[in-house]
Amino acid sequence: MDFSVRKGEFCVLLGPSGSGKSTLLNIIGGIDTPDSGYVSINGDELEDMDETGLTRYRRKHLGYVFQSYNLIPNLNVKENIETGAFLSDDALNVDEMIETLGLTEHRHKLPNQLSGGQQQRVSIGRAIVKNPDILLCDEPTGALDYNTSKEILALIENINQKYGNTIIMVTHNEAIRLMADHVIRLRDGVVRHDEVNEHKVSAVDLDW
Repeated sequence: MDFSVRKGEFCVLLGPSGSGKSTLLNIIGGIDTPDSGYVSINGDELEDMDETGLTRYRRKHLGYVFQSYNLIPNLNVKENIETGAFLSDDALNVDEMIETLGLTEHRHKLPNQLSGGQQQRVSIGRAIVKNPDILLCDEPTGALDYNTSKEILALIENINQKYGNTIIMVTHNEAIRLMADHVIRLRDGVVRHDEVNEHKVSAVDLDW
């Protein structure tokens, strides 16, 4: 496969289970190593980095949002988000991030006191507060109901517009492609289609 993603784009990797979406995301994230070829970020090739360099790359340039929230159970909302800020030399304001996430009234609650959608908001906040160049999202709405999924997608859309992070999202949900700038369709580890979306739809107008 051969493709590029522009800075600030909202890119969706779309395909059925087993198409290679999550593996590709892990390769971009420096977690998995490709059998051949290379990944270049701002001209730096990941294959040239040793483990220390990859760790620095992930810490400095990447934010991760997964289907499972992976929050620290004995830390409250603000403290969980602060763990992301501690990893950055150029972190965003934590209190402003909590407000953007719509979590101000929940800031002192522990994860087990939150709904699934609220926990995913905290997970997104922890990733974004680092102010990463690239936000990698692996099925971030996969465990959520329809209305909560749309809320999370609207939040990710708002973050992309407000902070300008490049977002690469894995999904098998066809509707989500409509809100993306760039759609890459995968099947059996191959890029089937690589297309720019000329007529984006807002997250709140999605339906599936």
